[in-house]
Amino acid sequence: MYRAFIIIFLLLVCGCARSDAVRGFRGTGVSLMSTAGIHGRDGRATHGRDAHATPRPTGVITLRQAAELALTRHPRLQTFAFEMQAAQARTLGAGLRPNPELEVEVESVGGTGERTGFDAAETTIQLGQLIELGGKRDRRIRAASLAQELAQWDYESARLDVLKEVTDAFVEVLAAQERLALAEQLGELSRQAQSAVAQRVEAGKDAPVQSLRAGVVLSQSQIEIRKATSALATARQELAATWGAAEATFDAAAGDFDRVAPAPALEEVNAALADNPDLARWTVEQQQRRAALDLEKARAKVDITVTGGVQRYEESDDSAFIVGLAVPLPIFDRNQGGITEATANLAKAQQEYQAVQVEAFAALSEAVNRLASAYDEVGILQREVVAQAEQAFEAAQQGYREGKFDYLHVLDTQRTLFETEAQHIDAVEAYHKARSEVERLIGQSLDALKRLDQKGQKGTE
Repeated sequence: MYRAFIIIFLLLVCGCARSDAVRGFRGTGVSLMSTAGIHGRDGRATHGRDAHATPRPTGVITLRQAAELALTRHPRLQTFAFEMQAAQARTLGAGLRPNPELEVEVESVGGTGERTGFDAAETTIQLGQLIELGGKRDRRIRAASLAQELAQWDYESARLDVLKEVTDAFVEVLAAQERLALAEQLGELSRQAQSAVAQRVEAGKDAPVQSLRAGVVLSQSQIEIRKATSALATARQELAATWGAAEATFDAAAGDFDRVAPAPALEEVNAALADNPDLARWTVEQQQRRAALDLEKARAKVDITVTGGVQRYEESDDSAFIVGLAVPLPIFDRNQGGITEATANLAKAQQEYQAVQVEAFAALSEAVNRLASAYDEVGILQREVVAQAEQAFEAAQQGYREGKFDYLHVLDTQRTLFETEAQHIDAVEAYHKARSEVERLIGQSLDALKRLDQKGQKGTE
């Protein structure tokens, strides 16, 4: 009889625990299959491809292609698939009930006299089950689910960091290509100038020292070409590293490097700052810490342990049922420490959110100012400085051919022109990097923000 009782009790307890575990797992809303391919905010999977296949893009690569490669292959993002699985596993574990306990006790055995052997033994077999009270299990699941949601927000922050990283690296490649083209142009002009000066020296129109100066300028231009080539190779490698490649196999990067647009007003982007996951996550962070506080308060309530079983008397060949109830007495430990700690963590989260908010607004203001400054510098260089330097250089060349200017004047205007064009490249590069910083802070592209503003304005008309 007591064997049958034990079997039935075990089946009931284990069956209930299994069904609760399945319900707790499905309630997370994220399957193990989906964590292998974490989705970005655009709804497309950015993980889950063959992690062992090394991408080897060839030909001309665009920013969109580079971004797609980085989002699917960046080593930092690859770790989030495992982090999401771990968070989901913690949610699963939070929903599991405590295991039952089986206790077997044999009394009056191995003694002396009539208690020798097992003839007078009393065998007790009982099962105990801890029953959690105060909603501990539900609060545990909620706290773990919110922690899992925080992991998703952290992934979103890392995803935007990678997008900014690959954008900056791509801009550096474009700028390096422009600098190499400029250095090659300078080298070609220096070669032509040396040839022209040599002819004039041979014709007796210039002193031989001018030919030496032209040779020095040509050698310097070759050095600049080698430096620009090396800088481009470094920039290409850094771009390839964003998608985990050991070497850059693409031929060139293609993009409208010179395309710039006016910087938005600070008020326009401030409203979009809430889309920054570094800020948005703190709403969930505070909810999670509040859930942790609720859990600690629930833990202050005692749990009970119910036991039941049978007792066998070998001497009389009789059996009897046993039932029991264990209730802790919360005299000393009422989880005061856990409640106080959780309360402090919640207050800390609120203060941290305010600090992050202030820092984000300050960073956005600084980035918008840098963007506006870079845009103004690019405009002035394009409209005025570069054009005037080109005119001065052309006039100096023409005057040198006509014998109005000496070669030093040509060299001076040539140096001014190429320094101005190099300054223009630096300004455009700074513009694009400042733009990527603004877009990282607001969590979306400025073009998308502009379209939303235009759509909203039409809707109010």
